[in-house]
Amino acid sequence: MKLLEGKKGIIFGALDDKSIAWRTALKVKEAGGEFTLTNAPVALRMGKIKELGELCNTEVIAADATNMEDLQKLFEQSVEQLGKLDFILHSIGMSPNVRKKRAYTDLNYDYLHKTLDISAFSFHRVMQTAYKMDAMNDWGSILGLSYIAAQRSFPDYGDMADAKATLESIARSFGYYFGTKNNVRVNTISQSPTPTTAGSGVKGFDEFFGYAEKMSPLGNADVESCADFCVMMFSDYTRMMTMQNLYHDGGFSNMGMNPALLMSDNGKSES
Repeated sequence: MKLLEGKKGIIFGALDDKSIAWRTALKVKEAGGEFTLTNAPVALRMGKIKELGELCNTEVIAADATNMEDLQKLFEQSVEQLGKLDFILHSIGMSPNVRKKRAYTDLNYDYLHKTLDISAFSFHRVMQTAYKMDAMNDWGSILGLSYIAAQRSFPDYGDMADAKATLESIARSFGYYFGTKNNVRVNTISQSPTPTTAGSGVKGFDEFFGYAEKMSPLGNADVESCADFCVMMFSDYTRMMTMQNLYHDGGFSNMGMNPALLMSDNGKSES
């Protein structure tokens, strides 16, 4: 029997084959799970999610995760096709301020509201919709993707750091309600810097990716290993894990300094 055989869900946020959500969908399919795919209408036009739908033999449903009517329809259609759900992946994030290279000390607040709504409040909207519709099976699993900038200062990450901190708080808060209602667990995964289409757009990404690779004893966790971790979190092996922010970063989050970063080009320690 495959690890996710008989489990049904919704995967939010696949854009192209660099996406964590894209790779997770393929891994879930391989593990025997069934799901619908969803992204905002503009992402469906710009991305390749329809190709993923064909690869996974599943339906792609357009839904703006900041729109409650869209979410209601998405869950209605998904439950109608699949039955009640066992897992949800929220892999959604976007900051107009970061895209437009606005410094954190010079934010456009209308953009900030959009950042928070798209990247964090949408997680609450998704769970509130599922909660009110009683769409989750007992012992289901809900995941959101986060980043260590929720806890530490990474200046070029801008207001996305605020969004990730909010995302993690929402997971803890909703985790209580879903857990006491029907044992559904809610967690976030704090992933290494990953060269997705969205992540690569952050200023200084390449330099920081290299820094994190050297700092982490295991190196950066790549997109494939993150997808594997998501599959494990959807499985019954993690049924007692909830309200956690889980670092999937090769050890980066617990490092102070790695001597490899102090080495000069000639291999000697710098004075």
